[in-house]
Order: sequence, then C-alpha cells, then structure tokens
Amino acid sequence: MSRQDQYWLTVLIDNTNSGVWDKKTGGETDSEETRYRPGKMSQQISLGGSRFTGNITLQRLYDINRDHAGHWPGGNGLSIQSLRQRSGRASVKIIEQPLDINGVSFGDPVTYYGTLKRVMTPDIDSESNDAGLIEIEVTISGDAV
Repeated sequence: MSRQDQYWLTVLIDNTNSGVWDKKTGGETDSEETRYRPGKMSQQISLGGSRFTGNITLQRLYDINRDHAGHWPGGNGLSIQSLRQRSGRASVKIIEQPLDINGVSFGDPVTYYGTLKRVMTPDIDSESNDAGLIEIEVTISGDAV
C-alpha cells in the first residue's frame, strides 16, 4: 500500500536541477481510438491506435529566493522570468521515485521527458491566506521509462 505523499518528484529543466516538487497530475498513458463499422449492419470493430502520454502538471510552494530570484539547489537556477522565456523550448526531465513508508527510495523511478509548455505564478488575492503555488506544465515526448 502507498499514499500520495510517498514519492520524491525531481525535475530537471534544461539539465538544471530545479529541486523537489510537491504535486503532479497527468502523465497518463492513453491511445488514439480507431473504430470501423463493416457493412451489412455488422458490429463495429476496434482497430486500436497510437499510444501517447498526456501532459504533466507540476506544482510546489512558491519560494521567492528559489523561484523568483533563481537561486536553485546547486546554483545556476532559472528565475521565473527565465522559465517564462523558455516556455515552448526548454527540455524537461521528470523523475518520479516511489518511497517506502520510511521515506526510503523503493524500486525503480519512472522518468518522463518533454518540453516546458506553460509556467504559472501564484494567484494573488489580498483576502486569502492560501499557499502560493508555482505551476508548470510539460508536454511529454514518448512513453514514460
């Protein structure tokens, strides 16, 4: 058994480690659907189709030093403005490592490769105490490995 919090999610953007991310949605394996209906009112036939991996959206708490100023782990970080300018061009590697109940790496990680599609800074609301999250969306190339 596992919980949603039992993962270590690391993202490299243009080969720069952006650190740990908190939330991931998407990345489903899906396929195009081709159906054919033969003559004589026969039942339709499924012909299958090409497989693809859906876009992945990642979120984490917006840290002004890390995300706004670009002080990422290990130096050489990209600021939020740099990420916006790299949207549609930056290469992205997402590493999803399962963890056991003690937070120790378990089994092989799942790795996705793709291109940075979208960058979103936190919403602004003078009456809210909600956590401000940065969000990126990645268009995935090929299958998860």
